[in-house]
Amino acid sequence: MAMKLKSVLAGLREVAPEELAEPWDKVGLQAGAPGRNVQSGLLCIDLTEAVVREAVRRRCQLVVSYHPPVFSPLKGLVEDSGSGDWKTRALALAVRHKLAVYAPHTALDAVAGGMNDWLARGLSKPRGQAQVVPIVPTVAAPRFKVVVFVPGKRADAVRAALFAAGAGGQGVYEGCSFNTPGVGTFEPRPGAQPAVGKVGQMQWVEEQRVEVLCPEARLGAVLVALREAHPYEEPAYDVIPLDARSGGEEAATTGAGRLLTLAEPIQAATLARRLKAHLGVEYLKAAWPDRRAGLRTVAVCVGSGGSLFAQAAAAQADAFVTGEMQHHAVLDLAQRGKTVLLAGHTQTERPYLPVYRERIRATTAAGVKWRLSRADRAPLSWL
Repeated sequence: MAMKLKSVLAGLREVAPEELAEPWDKVGLQAGAPGRNVQSGLLCIDLTEAVVREAVRRRCQLVVSYHPPVFSPLKGLVEDSGSGDWKTRALALAVRHKLAVYAPHTALDAVAGGMNDWLARGLSKPRGQAQVVPIVPTVAAPRFKVVVFVPGKRADAVRAALFAAGAGGQGVYEGCSFNTPGVGTFEPRPGAQPAVGKVGQMQWVEEQRVEVLCPEARLGAVLVALREAHPYEEPAYDVIPLDARSGGEEAATTGAGRLLTLAEPIQAATLARRLKAHLGVEYLKAAWPDRRAGLRTVAVCVGSGGSLFAQAAAAQADAFVTGEMQHHAVLDLAQRGKTVLLAGHTQTERPYLPVYRERIRATTAAGVKWRLSRADRAPLSWL
């Protein structure tokens, strides 16, 4: 059974809400038409030409690429085999085959049960015998209430447009709105082209007041969708800023990185064995000035965690686990007697994809098939 891309996107955003992403990130739909059908999706870490060809060969309509392929401004979108810009070629190939491309990136890192939680809890034995909290907890972005007045017969179409543009979310619910019937009045002046009534005549129209919540990041798109879907030449609407939320309980479980506090101290070699087993890797890079020292607190970040580990919440941890770090950052930690374990950038991310697939399956129609890419591989390997 096929599912509209916009409905699949709602499921992806339920698993990893885009508002949890870092401000600098480029998460979300990067290519594709929300109205197209999706029967099969392909999950990968990086969108390469090989991954796009695999998606076409396996008859997928959507590729979910953890890393956003569109991150820096594109200079063009030319499918040229002689070009050295492999990202442009991959995207152009995806567009030619009408493949949609979506990227969750740091939203999937930050969410409860996401990549960082998975990595941190895999280091605790037995599982659950440790405290896991974000290094930098989520601070909710500003939200707005958008209120629009629309003729009753067109209210459904306007609501649908607002929802598709990103409004109407409330926690794990989508399509939330409040609607109040009423009567609107107006008199078109000379030069107007009214959808209802005639110039110079007062009009009384049965309308609905439609109210939806909207995150700051989607406000511009929502207002554009409102104007395009509204039948009136000059639609009446209000944008009301809401008080910033502290994040409440959600902030305690979402955010950047994780700080793991073990129930009992362990040695560096034990932590390394747990990490290798959890990731399924044979080799690690390690800096452990004192292999016998008891480690109680571990700062964790998938991918590249050097800048995050400089945050005050993580700076005093006993050990630091990530994919890669710059030389001088590792040197500084080692000189301070800290343990550092590096497993490789994508090696800390790719093993989570089967977990991600199961979470997506729970939020999308049973008829949508989700596959793991076979062509997606780490660019570096151990010799």
